[in-house]
Amino acid sequence: MNTTTPTRTRADRAAARTVAAPRPPGRRDPRRPGTVRPQRRRPPAPHELFAERLLAVLSGHRPVHWMLGRTIGEAYEQLVRLAPGTPLRARGAVPVIRTCHGSQPRPGVVEACASIAAGDQIRAMAFRLEQSADLRWRCAAVELGGEPGVRTDGRNPNGTP
Repeated sequence: MNTTTPTRTRADRAAARTVAAPRPPGRRDPRRPGTVRPQRRRPPAPHELFAERLLAVLSGHRPVHWMLGRTIGEAYEQLVRLAPGTPLRARGAVPVIRTCHGSQPRPGVVEACASIAAGDQIRAMAFRLEQSADLRWRCAAVELGGEPGVRTDGRNPNGTP
């Protein structure tokens, strides 16, 4: 018997195999079977965030003054005129954004449109965002569509005041 090396029991050898060999021999991939890497979600685009905010105001879930620091120019007055009628509210159904698309005609400007569904009703919303000097996005204009004969600018459908 060799006195320089300690004798190992069957349990010691089994424990050494499980700890020392975490992967099959010859495998170079360090990942373990059955592990899934977490998916990285992209942060929402500014027009997607504003579509949610505008929907909350125009469906009556939030007051108009909630958008005070996030609007510039005439957009706040447009919201003040539109919001009391809660144009995006539907009876018995919660309005949700189906799609939201944005385009950037020039740096610092995003023009977006969203389709809003509430039950079997589909409405359209268009808005313009402008990036200010402090790099915050602010809403500059809002328009609603989807109901024939209704305009948000106060004119009749034929274009006369």
